Amino acid sequence: MTIENNYREILATIGEDINRGGLLDTPKRAAKAMEFLTQGYKQNIDDVVNGALFESDADEMVVVKNIELYSMCEHHMLPFIGKCHIAYIPNGKVLGLSKFARIVDMYARRLQIQENLAREIALSIQEITGSIGVGVIIEAQHLCMMMRGVEKQNSSMTTSVMLGQMRDNSSARQEMLALVRP
Repeated sequence: MTIENNYREILATIGEDINRGGLLDTPKRAAKAMEFLTQGYKQNIDDVVNGALFESDADEMVVVKNIELYSMCEHHMLPFIGKCHIAYIPNGKVLGLSKFARIVDMYARRLQIQENLAREIALSIQEITGSIGVGVIIEAQHLCMMMRGVEKQNSSMTTSVMLGQMRDNSSARQEMLALVRP
C-alpha cells in the first residue's frame, strides 16, 4: 500500500468524503508532502558534507547561529519549528558554512524528538571535523503542545548537547552561551 492510499484511508476513516472536490488530490499532495518532510531518511552524512572539509590553522571557537529547523515529533507526527545554534572548536579542519544547515536539515527531516536531534547533530559534527569541542543548542515550539493536549501557545523547549571541551571546560561553554545569546 502506498502513502497516497494510506492518506485516502485516513480521510475516509475520519469521516470525510474522499470524492469531495477539495479532497480529490489531497492524498497525493499529502503523500508528496510527507516524503519531503521525511527526506532525511534518504540522505547520508557523506553526501551532505560532500567533501567540504578544509585544512585550517583556526583554533578558536566557530559559531553558526539561528539555523532554522523544521521537524516532526515522533510521538504525534506534528511539526516542531525552531532554530539551532552550533559551536565547535576546530582541530586542524573547518567545515564549509552551508554544511551546518544541511546537517541540521538532514536530521530534522526525520521523525524525531528534540533531545535526540541535538545529539545527532553534535555527534555528527564532532565526527566529521575531529573538533575538540562541539555544542548544539536547539530552541523550538512544538505543535503537539500547542494544537492538542495542553494547548500552550507560548511554550517552547530548549535542549543542549555539549561534547569534548564544550562539556569539560566551563570557560568554553560560557563563551558559546555568550555568543549565541540574542
